[in-house]
Amino acid sequence: MPLYHRSLDFDALWRDYPPAPDYFDTTYRRSRDALRPAQEQRFQQQIERAWQIPFYQRLWAKAGIQRGDIRGLDDLTRLPTFSVHDMRESIARNPPWGDLIGLDPQRDDPIPLVFQTSGGTTGLPRVMMYAPQDREVMNINTARRMYMQGVRPFDLVQVALATGLPNAGFLMRESLWKYTGAVPIISGPGNQTSTRRQVELMKGWGVHFFAALGSYLRHVAAVARDELKFDVRELKLKGLLSWLGVDDRKSLEELWGADVFDNYGTNELGTVCCDCKYKTGMHVFEDSFIVEIADPETLETKREGERGTLIVTALFKHVAPMIRFNTNDVLSFVSGECPCGSTHRRLSQLFGRADNMVKIRGVNVFPEAVGACVAEFGQSNGEYVCVVDQTSASGREEMTIMVEAADLSVAKADLAAALSARLHDALGVSFRVDVVGRGELSRFTGIDEVMKVRRLIDRRRH
Repeated sequence: MPLYHRSLDFDALWRDYPPAPDYFDTTYRRSRDALRPAQEQRFQQQIERAWQIPFYQRLWAKAGIQRGDIRGLDDLTRLPTFSVHDMRESIARNPPWGDLIGLDPQRDDPIPLVFQTSGGTTGLPRVMMYAPQDREVMNINTARRMYMQGVRPFDLVQVALATGLPNAGFLMRESLWKYTGAVPIISGPGNQTSTRRQVELMKGWGVHFFAALGSYLRHVAAVARDELKFDVRELKLKGLLSWLGVDDRKSLEELWGADVFDNYGTNELGTVCCDCKYKTGMHVFEDSFIVEIADPETLETKREGERGTLIVTALFKHVAPMIRFNTNDVLSFVSGECPCGSTHRRLSQLFGRADNMVKIRGVNVFPEAVGACVAEFGQSNGEYVCVVDQTSASGREEMTIMVEAADLSVAKADLAAALSARLHDALGVSFRVDVVGRGELSRFTGIDEVMKVRRLIDRRRH
């Protein structure tokens, strides 16, 4: 029987991937030249493991890659990328987890496994399995992130992330419990614990940190104000642990009267990068990941400051190595140094998803860029959804932007006109704008029900 505590040499793991606070006296400030040998060694281990897995055997053979061709990180870009679309095809060939996950229950010795999925909103979610090393490194990185953002032992951390199939809620609970000394309060999103109740819990228990997506942070503050007649600034939180996406940090900090810290991660990788207290860009955990920024179409490497799709290679995965995983998320590298003293590269806030981009009359439009414009208008509560239709037999495509008014006093026609003009100036294309009442878009966005809020409804014929 594979007992968890015997499945891993924890002391060796912690030497290789030091938890907080040791991490900040070692790897965090280690020179890039000193970090490189560990990256090279771990990369070679990942390559060797990947050759044992049918997914990579097929992917690399198709690209003409043979054993021995990839000798180190200098050869990384010779390898093809893959995305969630390839993973879905793999799962379809061999459900439930496809041939990326290198396990054969009929042949391999049993090991403790964690089964979690993406938070996908269409079809079956993407399955991912984690061996003990996979899971523990993910826990260590996520706990490092929370330490960087001020979490300390005995802090109460309320987490508004789902604890069903999706990974995020359970990962936060494990990380807080095992590696911070703080106390996780897993309230879940609005469909598990109502938004009103979230506020009541924070008030009643004196919570110190609240963890939620940027869109939900804005929603919670609005519900507290409009339904409970309560200003969330009175909570005096130590901080908000968020996944901002393209949401506006400054306006959220003004709403809550607290620091908002950003981070980025995926179901397959856990936390990849995060803000420190200076919020100068998200520091990559480079003992665990190699990250690239590339052109979404050509995959040519982008220069520092240029936007492109994020490609991630994990250096610690065993069950399912992730080598040149194209996230389709658009970010950029941040230049300069951070006052915190870290030598690790930093990434910008998310600009949008390359596969969410919609071409309207020859102009590429990210729904997330629309949201950034909506956030500029105080007459809206920030809730929006983009609806794409074909409006004629000629196939002309139109995007309608639906936006919620902040309250009943808002002149909807005036807001629609002003926002339409702003969108044209910012994005270079004209949109129809419909302003609706507060709460009317929840049936489209799922803000009260799902973790990943929907911002795009595509009604075109495909």
